[in-house]
Amino acid sequence: MPFVTTADGAEIFYRDYGNGTPVVLSHGWPLNSDAWEATARVLAEHGYRAVLHDRRGHGRSSQTWHGNEMDTYADDLATLIDGLDLRGATLVGHSTGGGEIVRYAGRHGTGRLAKLVLVSAVPPLMLRTDDNPEGLPASGFDDLRRGEATNRGQLYRDLADGPFFGHNRGQDVAQGFRDAFWAQGMACGHRAAYECIAAFSATDFRPDLRRINVPTLVVHGDDDQIVPFEVGGKRSAELIDGATLRVYEDGAHALPDTARDRLHADLLEFLGS
Repeated sequence: MPFVTTADGAEIFYRDYGNGTPVVLSHGWPLNSDAWEATARVLAEHGYRAVLHDRRGHGRSSQTWHGNEMDTYADDLATLIDGLDLRGATLVGHSTGGGEIVRYAGRHGTGRLAKLVLVSAVPPLMLRTDDNPEGLPASGFDDLRRGEATNRGQLYRDLADGPFFGHNRGQDVAQGFRDAFWAQGMACGHRAAYECIAAFSATDFRPDLRRINVPTLVVHGDDDQIVPFEVGGKRSAELIDGATLRVYEDGAHALPDTARDRLHADLLEFLGS
């Protein structure tokens, strides 16, 4: 299996499909690159080069004790992009992966990039603070950490059967999608999954968003229970100069699964524009 090795010795697993303009896919918490496999297939079939990786601590990448925060995630992504010498790439990030690619752009610049796509992404800042009163209360993230620490298998089942896919709102979500979420979550290292909750909830991406100078598509569901639209996509689109915003009516958080066909169509349209 292919890996790139980071400065601190972590091995980052990746897959590289197809030929053409590169599209790099970053996954959400606590998942891995399997979450993007259907999109990678569609991209490769339409003449793009799909590159998808497991974030450190997740899936088949090294389960390091340290480095489970956004700066290191972004640096790991830079190691992958530089190692494969990708140029003119589009970065696509779902949920936590959206934070990863935004921090990459803010930390490493956009010299190798052509476009960005944020899908149900965690920027600008999920946590409620004095200067971010629209954010979510810390108690919700404390509950996630408590569930991760005490019975993470049950936590992932509850998320899959509830708010992640919108199954608790009457969304017709196949059992296979929910089982895949649980299986990918259990493949994530316990330390990484616990620490990543702070990474996706408390990282302030507002300065990174203001530095983005490439065309950006923001896609968000208006019934996202994990990253509410008003907290995430709406505000990110306002902070990115010239961003295009697509709002999916009744859309849940897991748009790569629950709105797959529409997302693929919008992604291909944006890539070809």
